[in-house]
Amino acid sequence: MPPELDHYQRRFEHRWGHLTRPHVRALAWLLDAPDLLDPASVHWHGQIATLGPVTSEVAAWLNALQEDPAPLDAALGNKFYSRLGLYAEKLMAFYFEQHGLLHAHGLQVQVNRNDTVGEFDFLLKQDGQLLHWEFATKFYLLEGAPDAGVFHHLIGPNLADTLGLKMRKILGKQLALSAHPAAMSLLSQRVDRAQALVKGWLFHEHGEVRQLDGIFHDHNHGFWCTAAQVQGGRYVILPKLQWLAPFKGQDAEVVDAARLPARLADAAQPVLVAAVEHIDGWEVETARGFVVPDDWQRQAAERRQLGKLPA
Repeated sequence: MPPELDHYQRRFEHRWGHLTRPHVRALAWLLDAPDLLDPASVHWHGQIATLGPVTSEVAAWLNALQEDPAPLDAALGNKFYSRLGLYAEKLMAFYFEQHGLLHAHGLQVQVNRNDTVGEFDFLLKQDGQLLHWEFATKFYLLEGAPDAGVFHHLIGPNLADTLGLKMRKILGKQLALSAHPAAMSLLSQRVDRAQALVKGWLFHEHGEVRQLDGIFHDHNHGFWCTAAQVQGGRYVILPKLQWLAPFKGQDAEVVDAARLPARLADAAQPVLVAAVEHIDGWEVETARGFVVPDDWQRQAAERRQLGKLPA
């Protein structure tokens, strides 16, 4: 897969290259990254939220966190986050709280003590309105060449999730939570609008990006291939909590393309790697992709064709 500088990585490094603290960098990515889904697409019935461009005021706030990350570190606490989604949610909660938008985070709706109906990811106050936002960070590989049902072909690396399944759950169940009688009695005012904020990356076979109906045209993207198909370059294996922002580090193990197959020989699931260049003492991401086991595509195609993948 070509390690040349991808357009998004180039833009991110140009604007946010001075942000080298991992938590601050991840937060900048969450605020700056293009939407994964096209808010204007008829697929989503107006239920996709968007943050809009990062303002100069927010950029200055991020710069201040780079200089003094204590407020962000305190908000995250000493907990080790094993789930990327929870880590991203905590980062967004910090942003909303710091900017006076947060009404509630993780508010559970219960019929009684033993019966939880659901949970609001975020309740936000904006211009006197109460907004319900469900939040997700997702990573999907496009398997096959779909003419229809594209969301069934966007598959999680572990074959346990598809974009179609995720969005049906969000749109059909989670965003309807405020209409439940238990929620209505819990809230001090009615929810004016319920939407989903979805960030993430899509990975295309060999990096050949396709425009997909319902997907934002400028979505973050990368490649996927087997280890034997990896082309020249230098790579860093990304731990899951570093999947959000383009990688920038000084102490990471760098593996050249010739050694990468041996390094990943025992991997039972796809592994996310970043192609890097050494720039001014830093290893800087230029592209990213999933290196998949040799039989991953066969398994994905078979499970999809047999109806064993979530749709």
